[in-house]
Amino acid sequence: MSEDNEVLLDRDGPFTTITMNRPKRRNALSRAFLADLTAAFRATADTDARGIVLAANGPVFSAGHDFSDMAGASHGDVRDLLQVCTELVRTIQSVPQVVVARVHGLATAAGCQLVASCDLAVAAESAGFAAPGGKGGWFCHTPLVAISRNIGRKRAAEMALTGEVIDARTAADWGLVNYAVPDADLDKATLDLLTRATQGSPRSKALGKQAMYAQLDRPEHDAYTYAIEVMAATSQTPEAQEGMRAFLEKRRPTWPA
Repeated sequence: MSEDNEVLLDRDGPFTTITMNRPKRRNALSRAFLADLTAAFRATADTDARGIVLAANGPVFSAGHDFSDMAGASHGDVRDLLQVCTELVRTIQSVPQVVVARVHGLATAAGCQLVASCDLAVAAESAGFAAPGGKGGWFCHTPLVAISRNIGRKRAAEMALTGEVIDARTAADWGLVNYAVPDADLDKATLDLLTRATQGSPRSKALGKQAMYAQLDRPEHDAYTYAIEVMAATSQTPEAQEGMRAFLEKRRPTWPA
């Protein structure tokens, strides 16, 4: 497949697939590629798509940052590139759609960060995950922000300090992905999870996703204070009222357009 278009968008019914298409570069995240991915998510956010699949072409999901952008770069240039990457992962978590990573092959360093930053993830059993900087010369500082928030302190430290690849079953056990499935079932399992995760009112889900990320890193008391205000406010939306009435009337809800 040609790499002329490094980011592919494909709409199929209620879902859009954003495919990383730099197979010869192992989907390495160059500055331009990161910007194109961010633009693809933002463009999809403005559509009526219910969900997004982040997929990849080629032998691996993503090998992380493209070192051809970074070798010999100045301190300021590297900082700026890392900010471009951070903007992508923040965009993934801010779009109203549910985002599922469909992972095959290796997802390493910033590629693993992408997986950890998606709302949900399904991995082929042959997939592997690593933060390899720990066994090299440049520690995976920014990938560990997302990875550690998925798998916890000790497991993140193991990944970071050893730099070793963990398999898909371990990634699922640790919470880095939701499921590890046979390679032949990857597409079906991804679609199944996305279908289940996009039931209900799209607007309610978009508000809920935003609030979920906003409270995750707050202390429990502050998280409850925030969540109470959001849940009370959203109880007044047409979607919430319709859901309550439908439950009480024992019928299927009809969501506002």
